[in-house]
Amino acid sequence: MAGILLTRDNAESTGDHILDLFANPYQSQIQINAFFASLGVSLGITAALTLLFSFLRPHHRLIYAPRVKYTDTSHAPPPVGSGPFSWVVPVAKAKEDMLLEKLGLDAVVFLRFARMLRNIFCVLGAIGVAIMIPVNIGTGVKSIQDKSNVFAVMTPLYTFGDGLWAQVVVAYAIDLVVVYFIWYNYRKVVTMKRAWFNSEEYQQSLHSRSLLVRHIPNKLRSEAGVLQLVDEVNPTSVIPIPIAVRNVKDIPELLEEHEEAVRKLESILAKYLKNPERLPSKPMMKPPKTYRGVTVGGKIDAIDYYREHIKMLEQNIAGMRQQVDQRDVMPFGFASFDHVAQAHVVAYAAQKKSPHGTKISLAPRPNDIIWKNMPLSKSQLKSRSFMNAIWVTLLTIFWTPINAGLAVFISNLANLGSVWPSFQRELERDKTFWSVVQGIAAPAITSLVYLLLPVVFRRLQVRAGDVTKTTRERHVFRNLFNFFILNNLIIFSLFSAIWQYVTSVINDSKTDSSVWEALQHGDFFLTVTTQLCQSISPFWVTWILQRNLGAAIDLAQLWTLFNQWFAKTFLSPTPRQYIEWTAPQAFDYASYYNYFLFYAAVSLCFATLQPIILVCTAFYFVLDSILKKYLLMYVFVTKIESGGHMWRTLINRLIFSCILADVVIGIVVKARGSWTMVIALCPLLFIMLGFKWYCSKTFDPDMDYFQRDEKHANESAAFEPSAKAVNRAAARFRHPALEKKLITPMVHAKAKHVVQEIYSGRLDSNTDHGPGAFSNIPMQPVKPGSKRDSHMPFEAVPEGQQDYAFFQNRSDFRDVGGDKMGMPEDLINSRPGTPASGLSMTPRPLSPYLDSKSGSSAQVIRKEIGSGNAPSAYRNPRYSQLAQVEISDNGDIGLHPQHGPYTDPDDDRANLLRDVGGVNTPNGQFMTMDQWRTPGPTPSSRADDSYDYFRGHGGLG
Repeated sequence: MAGILLTRDNAESTGDHILDLFANPYQSQIQINAFFASLGVSLGITAALTLLFSFLRPHHRLIYAPRVKYTDTSHAPPPVGSGPFSWVVPVAKAKEDMLLEKLGLDAVVFLRFARMLRNIFCVLGAIGVAIMIPVNIGTGVKSIQDKSNVFAVMTPLYTFGDGLWAQVVVAYAIDLVVVYFIWYNYRKVVTMKRAWFNSEEYQQSLHSRSLLVRHIPNKLRSEAGVLQLVDEVNPTSVIPIPIAVRNVKDIPELLEEHEEAVRKLESILAKYLKNPERLPSKPMMKPPKTYRGVTVGGKIDAIDYYREHIKMLEQNIAGMRQQVDQRDVMPFGFASFDHVAQAHVVAYAAQKKSPHGTKISLAPRPNDIIWKNMPLSKSQLKSRSFMNAIWVTLLTIFWTPINAGLAVFISNLANLGSVWPSFQRELERDKTFWSVVQGIAAPAITSLVYLLLPVVFRRLQVRAGDVTKTTRERHVFRNLFNFFILNNLIIFSLFSAIWQYVTSVINDSKTDSSVWEALQHGDFFLTVTTQLCQSISPFWVTWILQRNLGAAIDLAQLWTLFNQWFAKTFLSPTPRQYIEWTAPQAFDYASYYNYFLFYAAVSLCFATLQPIILVCTAFYFVLDSILKKYLLMYVFVTKIESGGHMWRTLINRLIFSCILADVVIGIVVKARGSWTMVIALCPLLFIMLGFKWYCSKTFDPDMDYFQRDEKHANESAAFEPSAKAVNRAAARFRHPALEKKLITPMVHAKAKHVVQEIYSGRLDSNTDHGPGAFSNIPMQPVKPGSKRDSHMPFEAVPEGQQDYAFFQNRSDFRDVGGDKMGMPEDLINSRPGTPASGLSMTPRPLSPYLDSKSGSSAQVIRKEIGSGNAPSAYRNPRYSQLAQVEISDNGDIGLHPQHGPYTDPDDDRANLLRDVGGVNTPNGQFMTMDQWRTPGPTPSSRADDSYDYFRGHGGLG
């Protein structure tokens, strides 16, 4: 910084020079040659990368078509030949109906949104070329002295008076074109959403027929309480299956710590065993602060430390899992119905109701839930949301001066040299080197920030309390769009224009008597318009042209190729990393949607200022709509299918972009026209907001709910899954920490014999097979030649099997894939012989909670569920004569319907407590549902340590 310090003699002149630089930072970039250079480079490199992809694709199918190999047959894309351009025909012929089945609704909505933007800007490009450019040239050519500046000729800078009415007319044309395409595509998306609702996968999924109940008060935190809350908003005659969730305390954190420790151990072993025949010295590490053991020179053996640490974590997890039934009930639960229509009718009825302060909504997919945020109260959510808004605002403000500095100094190092003499001398000494730096520095810094922003925003949203990953991604997209619009469009574009006005005011104030008089002499609107037309619009035109490179780079997968080559060449990847690298990558919808909408917002704002930008943007979307279609068909997967959850947010941002563009046009017409023109633009604000209201009332309910009319709830179900399957599968909503398999350290098979010498066993085999078993690697002797030798607490993976194809059905690798790679995890088996995605339909005995050693004499206990002694949830008149409970001579408990909808003897709701075994309660009475939760035998004595035993056995819970 010492080199930047200036003497008092030249401080004032340098300050004036800095003001000039901020006022016009792009003065060296507005040459017409820059446009043609950018166009040539963009087209040339894009064509080269597309050709490179076409010739590499047949030889690297795991990178350019992983979905073909790993996706099941029902979701696999069409096969592609080995010719360089054989990929073009399958992509061109793929229709939405096929893509909806193969890729899912999220991918199809993304492609439709891309095509919608393509069509919008093709039409707007024609309007710009046919109307706006001729009007600007025709009305302003007489006032233009230097007609060689093509960019200035095409702008409204030299248009005066009535000629500016063309700006108003085109503003209406732009908004009406956008409104039409939104309306047209909104109807198509609603149609696809209805088809998605009726699809076999959705109809058979557990989450689609379930409700999520949050913020449950203490007195209602039970299965009976969940049922009572749902009953208060339930307009149907259907009784759902309530599910109360137990508190798992610190188990999720221990699981995360365990996985992190295993991965660190794998990394250490991969480096240490890279050459098993020539081992280096033992890896040492600095112990954590909590370590109390012996150290050597302040360090400890890394392998021994993580071995003991993993063993301790596994013992803690096993012990805590056995004690979960003694924990308290969480303030959220679920309610599962027989049919999708029933759940949706209740959710629609509950959207404006909050019984006892709760929130009832459709349940998300189990793998979509961010479980640690589910227990948060309303006050906690408000405080976290407030703090999140502060952090996002501070991040945006912090980037503002950096962004301005990049625009002024880094993108043109000559500007930095003009205010830093010592750097100017260095700049003149090696112009070639600094030219390369100038071309790389600003884009590299900006790109790095844009890569990190989604990661930062995701963490902020989790801290803010988002309960699903889908909601988190929608909020990440919202934050990204706000950040880009504020920093990269408004500040980056208008900063120099506003600063030009500030500079003129400062200069005038030196001669005028007061700053107020200087403000009166300045013309804010004219200054801003001049800067937007002369300096800013050429920059955005060339910038949009360069976006085509990003589309081609995505297609060529250059980053993936480089990353894997670098890691394999210079690092020591673990077998787990190799396996994860071969899996299809998840598509980052939030980032790509943000890019699309940001490009659209920039083009709409400069549509009348520099109409040629509409043509450039149309070209980009024409190209990218094709390239992204291939990537979604063959390369990327949807991590979690949300059913087009982003669509409404996308439309809101596109409407906002149109309104922002109308504001820019208002500034332009005020600068050279009159307030009458500005007033003529005002109805556009109400038109766009009214259109948004129309869409929300007309289309959104059909997109959100499969059924809203309770009269047809039972009739509209497309499938008839058995109630028994629904009841037992509802256990999928238990906290995954209770059943998640612990990952085992992986090593290369070539180093297996060495690991046996340095790594002792983790736990004895009895622990892994007793109550609360948790390990997915059995620790018992196996036959020679098998993959796991006796007492090996690791998994040896041969090099030929370090491929996702060998592990994609393993629970520890299941999260790597997407929802459309196979059957959904929460699928309910509704047809004989149909796989149920690992869901166990075998009932578990309740004997640990019921004394099976009852006498042989017959016991018949009849108790109406609607009686006064029953839980409050069952005192509703609708249930008063539903059933009687009977305990027969052989100890079986039956629920015999007398009235109500469940009269089928094969229906689990008519046999809720059947096949339980003999019962002899401590007080000799039949247990109500709440009493079933009272302490019985100690958890360690039960054969099943599942906390939700009642729900898992087809009972009311």
